[in-house]
Amino acid sequence: MYEAARELGLRIPQDLSVVGFDDLPVTRWIGPPLTTVRQPLIEMAETAARLVLDLGRGKQPATTRVDLATSLVVRSSTAPPAAR
Repeated sequence: MYEAARELGLRIPQDLSVVGFDDLPVTRWIGPPLTTVRQPLIEMAETAARLVLDLGRGKQPATTRVDLATSLVVRSSTAPPAAR
């Protein structure tokens, strides 16, 4: 996305805000650092492991859906729209 924006002559975030997903480590190092949605990976893994262990013991899961909160990590790739 960054390279495509640059090829079009767009500046991030002055002309275009960019948001990613998963908060990979590289998002902190690219220029400008990428605003991203962070998932609770450890909590996701713990929940999945408990489910697998319970199923292995013959227990039926209480639910087939688990909702875990994500968080927005705001960095320099987003900005409010420019005033016109």
